[in-house]
Amino acid sequence: MTISVSCYHHFYAAGSSAGQPDSQENPVRWLPLVIFFVLAWIEISLFIQVAHVLGVLLTMLLVVFTSCIGVSLVKNQGMKNFMLMQEKLARNESPAQEMVKSVSLIIAGFLLLLPGFFTDMLGLLLLLPPVQKHLTLKLMPHLRVWRGPGAGPDSGYTMDGEFERKDSDRLEHHDDPKDR
Repeated sequence: MTISVSCYHHFYAAGSSAGQPDSQENPVRWLPLVIFFVLAWIEISLFIQVAHVLGVLLTMLLVVFTSCIGVSLVKNQGMKNFMLMQEKLARNESPAQEMVKSVSLIIAGFLLLLPGFFTDMLGLLLLLPPVQKHLTLKLMPHLRVWRGPGAGPDSGYTMDGEFERKDSDRLEHHDDPKDR
């Protein structure tokens, strides 16, 4: 009995000095769990409604079909976007716009892989170019792309100094075999 009381006391003592749980808990801590349950409720409700209209078998096939289509769309657009990023990097341009598009493609792919119609709709929305453009406009001011040293005029290290050649004969090129 003493052990359980001692554990109980240590568990609640960290929260407050009165032995009660901390009443000023951060509500954002529970947000992912709430979102998960709300999303599950929406998905189950939509699945039941679609199953009433189309039937259970056709609804299951539709869920699998949307997942396959979503994966293929994300794969094709992702490869094209990766090539665009490579081209921009080769031209020493900022690939920030393509990076935002890549992130939206990854999120869209994840949403399309999840079984359900609501997440499929969200994933398909993220694949639409106007939505991607809007996301790019909203996120671009917050992005900083680092290209590494030597990428711009103000990058790298410059040493200021003077020099004088001491042995100019060593630097000359001789084609005559007798000089060798």
